[in-house]
Amino acid sequence: MTTHTYPASVDVAIVGSGPTGAAYARILSERAPSLTIAMFEVGPTVSDPVGAHVKNIADPEARRGAQVASQGPGAAAATVAGPGDVGAGDRKARPGTYLLDDGFRMPGEDGLPAAAFSSNVGGMGAHWTGACPRPGGGERIDFLPDLEELLDEADRLLGVTTDAFDGAPFTALVRERLAAAVDDGREPAARVQRMPLAVHRRDDGRLVWSASDVVLGEITRANPNFALFDETLVTRVLLDGGRAAGVEVRERRTAQAHTVGARVVVVAADGLRTPQVLFASGIRPAALGRMLNDQSQVVFAARLRDAAAQEKSAAGDGALSEQSGVSWVPYTDAEPFHGQIMQLDASPVPLADDDPAAPGSIVGLGLFTAKELQWDDRVDFSDDETDGYGMPAMRIHYTLTDADRATLDRARARIVELAEAIGEPLGDRPFTMPLGSSLHYQGATRMGTSDDGRSVCSPDSEVWAAPGVFVAGNNVIPTATACNPTLTAVALAVRGARRIARDLAG
Repeated sequence: MTTHTYPASVDVAIVGSGPTGAAYARILSERAPSLTIAMFEVGPTVSDPVGAHVKNIADPEARRGAQVASQGPGAAAATVAGPGDVGAGDRKARPGTYLLDDGFRMPGEDGLPAAAFSSNVGGMGAHWTGACPRPGGGERIDFLPDLEELLDEADRLLGVTTDAFDGAPFTALVRERLAAAVDDGREPAARVQRMPLAVHRRDDGRLVWSASDVVLGEITRANPNFALFDETLVTRVLLDGGRAAGVEVRERRTAQAHTVGARVVVVAADGLRTPQVLFASGIRPAALGRMLNDQSQVVFAARLRDAAAQEKSAAGDGALSEQSGVSWVPYTDAEPFHGQIMQLDASPVPLADDDPAAPGSIVGLGLFTAKELQWDDRVDFSDDETDGYGMPAMRIHYTLTDADRATLDRARARIVELAEAIGEPLGDRPFTMPLGSSLHYQGATRMGTSDDGRSVCSPDSEVWAAPGVFVAGNNVIPTATACNPTLTAVALAVRGARRIARDLAG
């Protein structure tokens, strides 16, 4: 499946190997298997199977090696190392990611100081928490009548389950206490519940986390018309008469440039690098990079009240402790934040040392808040300066509004209430993560219903200004969300892939 013999041309070129790029390859392999597909990834292959989640790597040293290999130009930089490190004040990325080293904050603005990337086969999907909640209320894209069916399909591709932690001894207790503090007055769908997760349990009981390997599936891996090219930078999309005509790539091992023709190009490079590729290609509609929005994040921890030690101890060697599971407090328009409450070592951020008397009884709480959309919140690109890959350098313009700050204040108060409902809060106050920490950058190639200058792509994700060029990723989502966006982004990719299958294969 992985090769470096570049074809002269293919039917579909996919830029990026994360979950949304993989979704395009999967749907096309299922619906139009005669189409030739080339997928290009700037980073290396770090797992077996290709594109797998690094948490599935049992050996700790091999796992750390995969994370470092994913850190691209930031491979030598320090990453978050352990409990308490997140509050140290240094700019540190999570393992497997690297920070935007310059241009993350403009004078007088808030910026995104924790803006980060992953460069590896599988993209950020090889390092994510696997949370796949559905959007609710104002998070939903109201002009897509088929959204629910698309989300169902995204569940299938990602292997989403809700029962992986049902055997955890504290999970019912956590959910019961959260429900008592949250559920009153909420519709059933917005009440405390199990977090939908892209994870399944093997016959031997071990958890397996989904990433691009699961999305690709055996049908894509077995497709003789599909090829994956790792360590290959796509420098620009080629156009002919304004339409997609292929991609120009540079093999990073040799620095040799190649041209690959394509009838359709899908740019799924991530929330910030997808608009970067369009900019480098001369595709620069007014909305490119605009309406950028991230989810501010508040974290806290609590020790479960009256939690007795269990026979099952915390798992070692990087495997997850399965004591309190993962619970979900859904977003509502009245409370515009989304909650992930999870056993400590499933949290993306180390919060505190565990309690040796009752392993797993310290629970991490996180609330993500929705951002007020602003036209001037954006990522710009330079015609003169370049980044570590030689692509146009980024400059982030980003400012919290008074409404955003008020929502954050509400989230800080609410997370304390939730911690007190669960048990004994740890520390005096919750910690507000540096902006960009969520890694959920949205809106920079946003979807719209018409080519009115306020969106980059159509409801099928085709770029208005460049027919045959499609965009994918969280960056396509046009609404302000608080919930994890991956499920929605994959759902939108399904819609785009179906459109390509219809157009190219009939």
